[in-house]
Amino acid sequence: MTQFKFEATARNDLGKGASRRLRRENKYIPAIVYGGEEAPQSIALEQREFYRVLAIEESVYSSVLLLNIDGKEQQVVIKDMQRHPFKPTVMHMDFQRVDATHTVNILVPFHFINEETCVGVKQQGGMIQHLLNEVEVTALPQNLPASIDIDVAELKEGETIHLSDLKLPAGVSITALAHGGDTGVVSVHAKKGGAQEAEGEEAAE
Repeated sequence: MTQFKFEATARNDLGKGASRRLRRENKYIPAIVYGGEEAPQSIALEQREFYRVLAIEESVYSSVLLLNIDGKEQQVVIKDMQRHPFKPTVMHMDFQRVDATHTVNILVPFHFINEETCVGVKQQGGMIQHLLNEVEVTALPQNLPASIDIDVAELKEGETIHLSDLKLPAGVSITALAHGGDTGVVSVHAKKGGAQEAEGEEAAE
């Protein structure tokens, strides 16, 4: 579990107008912290360090973060991030409080490895298709993985790796599987036109 630390202050000036004024200062991001036994709290998140980490650390989305709110530290995870439709800015953040005794649901990205040596591609001429790029997992905060690696080296043309095939870290489960949702994650399919070309060759013989 990688932990990042960010500074924030409590916010009493609420409403859409207050949020717009806060964003115009170009120093803070309007946000809310909720969950646990405490009441929801509106905060202003210092944007400089947050933007810096977002640009270089993919794992920030699936890690426990430490928010220092006016000197009081709280462990949280990102639950929602509202981005501007065309500007590279964050409009609003939702954080959920976490603790070591309660599980949390969070989206974790997939990392596909050994694609360049995949049997279905290198030996059979197929193409890799990513059906999912992330999945929601359930785990205690200290067990949350930054990502889930999927080795496709032995994947053959026509085969698919499903959620139920994945090797997960101890203490981590896939939320969808608990509800019977075993979907495909990555597959290898024939290149477009490959089947037709093969049939044409056989007919010519």
